[in-house]
Parts: sequence; structure tokens; C-alpha cells
Amino acid sequence: MRAAPLALALSLLAAGAAAQDRTAPIAGALAPAAAPSSFGHYQPPKAFTEQVTTSFYVPMRDGTKLGVLVARPARDGKPVDGRFPVIWHHSLSATQQPGDGVGSRAAGFVTMPNLTDYGYVVVQVARRGNGQSFGTMRGYHDRNEAHDAYELIEWLARQPWSDGNVGQYGCSNTGDAAAHAMTVNAPHLKAVFAGCFSWNKYDAMRRGGIFAQWGTGPTRTVEQDMAIKPVDTDPGKIELRKAAEEHQRAVPLFELWKSLPFRDSFAKSVQSTFWAEGSASSYKAQILQGGVPLYIVGGWRDELRDQGLIARMNIPGARILIGDWLHCENDGFALVEEAHRFFDRYLKGIDTGIEREDPVHYYTVGANQWRSTPVWPLPQAKQTSFAFTAKGLVQGGFAGAPLKRDFAVNYGVTCVNSGEGPRMQPCHLPGNGTSLAGKPLAAPVEYTGHAIADLWVAADTPDANLFLYVEDVAPDGTVKVVTEGRLKASLRRENEAPWALPGGIPWHRAFAEDAQPLKPGEPVRLRFDVMPASWVFAKGHRVQFTVTGSDWRERARDPLSQPKSITLLSDLDHPSSVSLPLIAPSSPAKP
Repeated sequence: MRAAPLALALSLLAAGAAAQDRTAPIAGALAPAAAPSSFGHYQPPKAFTEQVTTSFYVPMRDGTKLGVLVARPARDGKPVDGRFPVIWHHSLSATQQPGDGVGSRAAGFVTMPNLTDYGYVVVQVARRGNGQSFGTMRGYHDRNEAHDAYELIEWLARQPWSDGNVGQYGCSNTGDAAAHAMTVNAPHLKAVFAGCFSWNKYDAMRRGGIFAQWGTGPTRTVEQDMAIKPVDTDPGKIELRKAAEEHQRAVPLFELWKSLPFRDSFAKSVQSTFWAEGSASSYKAQILQGGVPLYIVGGWRDELRDQGLIARMNIPGARILIGDWLHCENDGFALVEEAHRFFDRYLKGIDTGIEREDPVHYYTVGANQWRSTPVWPLPQAKQTSFAFTAKGLVQGGFAGAPLKRDFAVNYGVTCVNSGEGPRMQPCHLPGNGTSLAGKPLAAPVEYTGHAIADLWVAADTPDANLFLYVEDVAPDGTVKVVTEGRLKASLRRENEAPWALPGGIPWHRAFAEDAQPLKPGEPVRLRFDVMPASWVFAKGHRVQFTVTGSDWRERARDPLSQPKSITLLSDLDHPSSVSLPLIAPSSPAKP
């Protein structure tokens, strides 16, 4: 294990030269693209139509063997001689199992190995403690995995079929793995294409201090591990059996996350303040020092959509695209073509035009079109406050009848047909919590950006979990959840964030010493962010906010955070509101 810090130290010493090496040789003389290239469209002619694969073990610095599968361009069943750029995936198996979490769409991340047709070598590596690899997981994305990435990138650069230019891709847990590879400054890492990952693990997995997240990773039995295909050098699964038995020593992620209620909680099981160790945000300085080009993918219906936007704000030059998608999905969009444009630019030095385009592309639901912008948040989106009153929502500051509404908390809520695992979605349940709506809209209104909730509540327990849903109510009464936010009441203390955030967004340090228990019946102010969205409320529809004290996705509920009822208040002394970033009809973003 002592070799890991050494690997990091060597990587940091090389960082200055590495950052120059990444861009200078290619930037000077870009080759023209062999086909038209624009956002989501890139189909150069195929150089090859065959692929051959081989799989084997590669030992790491501490002797741990990792399962590796190499896919190479081929002709007549044999690998083509020559050196090619390498794209690799730090996954949960070397054979892309359905449970690896990178999505199932035919044009998505799972088909990235088809880029061998265009002169790439594509490599899958099972992370230590997973799949065919030996070792034991120590949390999710610990420093061991990051140092493995350093070794693997440099190993890939040295192979006889590699030209030394290495890119990495991934989504969900493998997107996180790609982000962490950027923290160790491997000299030959030239580009990263990563989707649906966390910038800060506490803010992603304990959003608002509440354990209502699906991301507790793989927990597999020996039998499940033995069911996967072994590497070619282990046809009898002898090594796979040994690896599977080592995997069982890992601390289940559910138990680890449950043991870390605060951002500074120490996990005895892994001997670490793991939210910090496992967060890319902790290594922002190293990421900036490395200067690796980054392209982020997100979805408006993915739990991690804010994380990608925040990561982009903190990594100069990063690009992002966000569709109307669930976790790691890309319906209706040629994702691999866009990834191909990106990798051709930074691994092959081809002018695909990607650098001349806006760095942010996003899909607006309702307008049903892709739009782009050079900056985020959008300057034309103005925060517009909707005050809570006894008669509903009033645009602007509080005015009208005071509101004091008690609502029961139902801890048995379920959402039918709302997905599972990483695709779990919130839903509107009539009668669950309390809802306040505005008047029917006289004209369509676009909501694009980050909303802010500012609520006054009281409860008779030391703590309470509060959930807010932004909803669209159609004239026939149909309710659609647009987006959501949440906060544990005891963690309401606000602090200055250690990284860049969209203007005005509250941030909660959520250390153990920050906890402020509720006093029975005493109102407290909760300010928290609502996850970003891009949505058009149609004419005649109404904006609605629903506030609840429970959500069907909650896990391991805290008995002290389960009041029978919650009181929502709004008056001159306790003005509750939600501000939405709205765009006037005359100033839409450019398509």
C-alpha cells in the first residue's frame, strides 16, 4: 500500500509537463475532419469493420491483479499492426455486465467499444474488488482506485498497439472513476468523457443531509461473481474464484453510507473521513494542474444533474450536455458520435469543430429542442420569487393572507411505475404533504436553471426531513414533477462553499458540530437548492410546489427525524417562498 502515495507524488511532479504535453503537440496542426461534424452528428468513414479481443490480468504496484479486456481493430480475424489511440473504461467488470451501471441504450456508453472501427483501441478494466479483478473494495472510488488509474493509463501508453494518447470514458460509478483518474495527473491521459458522476459525494449521496439515494453500489455474492465470464487466461475460473472470495471482505456501501450522517463523519470500517476521500472536489487543485479536457454528460431526470453543472463551473474549459434523460441514458441522441468528435480532437488532433461551439448544450422540455450557451447559469434567467400564502402562490414578496398549515407525514408512501435503482423518480401523490399552486399562466413560461427554496417550518421532533417538488399542473389537473430539492432540518446552517456554485445557491457544510436540533413548535428557516431543470410551463398551466416530510426513496430513516406532522408557515415574520429562474418569452436561449 505504500506505493500508492509514491505513485501520486510522481504524478504530481510530472503534472506541469503533462499538461503541456496534452495539448501543445496536437493544437499546432489540426487535421481536417473526414466528414461533416456538428453537435451530435459525426460519421466519418470506417477504417475497419472487424474487432478482436483478448483478456488477461495486469498486476498493480501492490500485487493486486486487475482483469483487463483489450479490443483492437482487426482484418481477417487478426489484430491490425500499428499504434492507435487508446480509450479505456474503469468499470465493475472487464466484460460489460448489465449490472455495471453504464446504461443500456444501443447508442450509449455501452457501445463505446465500437470505436475500434475508427482506429481506436478500446480497453475495459475491472476495478479492484470487482468483476474479474482481485482485491477488496474500500468504499467507492478511494485513493487505491485512483492510483490504479494512474498505473493503468501509463501501462496503456506503453503497449505496442498504443500511440501514447489515452482517453477515458464512463458513466455513473465509472463516470466517477473517470473523474478520479483526473486527480492523479497521469502524463498520458489526454481526454475524459464522463457522465452522471458526483463532484462531491456527500452532496450527491446524502443530498441535503438525507439518505434518500440509490447509489449504494454493487454487493455481490461469490456465486454472482462466478457467473461472469473469466479472462482468457483463466478458462477454468480458478483465478475468478479467488478474486470473488476476496471481494467478500468489502464493507457493503449501504452500511458505509449509513454510518456517515455528516460530511466530516469518520468511518471506522475504512479508517477514513470517506466523503472527503471519495470526492473529486477534494482534489480540485490536482485536476486543474493536470488540465485534462473534460466532456460531461447529464440528464434532467438524473439525481446527479446538478453535480455535472457544478463540476463544469470548477473545471475551466469543461463541456457539458444535458438531455431529458434518466441516469446514463441518451434517448434520441447519438452519444457515441459526440464522444467520437471529442476523442478525435484530443487524441488524434482532428479539427472536429468542437472547440468553436458553445461549451453548454441542454434540452428544454416543452420547447422540445436542444439549445446552447457559452455560460451557465443563463444571464437571461431571472430569479422570480413565488411567495406562499393561504390562498396559494403569489409572485413577488409575501402579500396576502398568512399561511399556517399542518400536514401529516406518511412514511409508507410508494410511487408506482416510478423506476428502480438509479432510475427512481419522485412522484406527486395527492394528499401526501401539502401543495400550493399559482394562477393559470397567461403565456408560456420557461424555467431554466437552479431554483432556491426558502421555507419556514416547525415540528415536534428533534429533526425532520423536508422535501420540495416543483410541479406543473395541467388544466385537466394532471400533475408532473419537474424537479426537486431536500434538506434535513437540523443541518440548515449555511456556510460558504469551498468550490464555485451558481450564484445565490445555499450550501450547508453539514459537519457534526453544525447540527441544530429543532425545538418543539419553534419555527426555523430552511434555505436549500432545488436541482436544476429546463422546462416550459405551457399557457393555462399552473406552477405548483408540494412540500412533504417523507419520500419513497428514503433509506435507513432516523427515528429522531420522523415527526407525525410538520407545520409550514408563511407570514410577514416568516415569509416562505421558492424562487425560480424564469426567462421572458422575448429572450430564449439560442437553439
